[in-house]
Amino acid sequence: MAGEKTINFTRGVPATESFPVKEMEEASRNALEKFSDVIMQYGKAVGFQPLRDWLAAWRGVPTEQVMTSNGSLQMVEFLCFHYLKAGDVVFTESPTYDRTVTMLRRHGARVVGIKLDPDGPDIDALDAALKKDIPKFFYIIPDFQNPSGATCSLEKRKAVAERARRYGFPLVEDAPYRPLRYRGEEQPALADLAPESVLHMLSFSKLIGPGVRAGMLYAPAEIIAKIGKIAEDTYVTPNLFSQGAVFEFLAAGHLPGQIEKLKALYAPRLDACRDALREFLPGAVPTRPDGGFFLSVTLPEGVTTEKVMEKAKGYNLNLAPGKDFFPDGGGDRFLRLPYCALSPDEIREGIGRLAKAVGDVKSGK
Repeated sequence: MAGEKTINFTRGVPATESFPVKEMEEASRNALEKFSDVIMQYGKAVGFQPLRDWLAAWRGVPTEQVMTSNGSLQMVEFLCFHYLKAGDVVFTESPTYDRTVTMLRRHGARVVGIKLDPDGPDIDALDAALKKDIPKFFYIIPDFQNPSGATCSLEKRKAVAERARRYGFPLVEDAPYRPLRYRGEEQPALADLAPESVLHMLSFSKLIGPGVRAGMLYAPAEIIAKIGKIAEDTYVTPNLFSQGAVFEFLAAGHLPGQIEKLKALYAPRLDACRDALREFLPGAVPTRPDGGFFLSVTLPEGVTTEKVMEKAKGYNLNLAPGKDFFPDGGGDRFLRLPYCALSPDEIREGIGRLAKAVGDVKSGK
């Protein structure tokens, strides 16, 4: 396979052609013209006020319930500082975003994975876990989940919200992919079902670009005030220059069109991924996402992701290990396929190579 282009099914990154470069160039210029004294200076740890005001209006909440930061993963760390001490229990879905698991463990948390079904967390598994421990919080990605691609059903959203109210623990709802629905009916956010129990996070990394490092947290005002103090003691001020540019992008009305552009770009890539799996890997069991960045598959019996990864290297195909997404073990046959950064032709070629690697493992080559 020497000379063939390497195909990466590893990181869930946006397509470079999706970046609104001209709009952000204009927005940056406008931000400097209007707000240079603010965005070039130290400021409030909770973020750039005009951006917070815009985000508050976007969700219909008071500005005091909004905080911005340098990406949403940093919000997870601030929440860890606020809620956790060594040995505390946190629930996550299983599988879940591997960097969150790493962050939780860095803060000494005991991470308990709740089995994830195609329609959201296994409620029987959640109930069984709650009989043993009440978590400090339950980190959950209800829409187009990373890494599985699953979307939580309305029934399960209501059940999870009810457990949070009954047992008195917060839900940390991570929603970076929620605006990127390509088909199907939108479900209410957990924050809409149980606003008193939900801390709602998202970022502009998938909507504008990761480089703007603009994440946000919606939470009760008293939580925002405490998290803001943690942020102040961590970095004094977030990237106000970037937040100023993001605000100008939003204020100019570019976001709806940008989201439609992303949907038009990414929906055919999801279709290409599903079509290629049906053609080349009929023995694998894929999830059926309606949006987002990820599709995942369960490889055939007797075929492990680890062995397939080794064989795939010979076909210039890079894959991510499945086990990293499972906090309690498992994932031996789990494979995440991020498709957004690849063209439909690259996706088809990559899954064709994946099928060859799986065939090699099955045949014992």
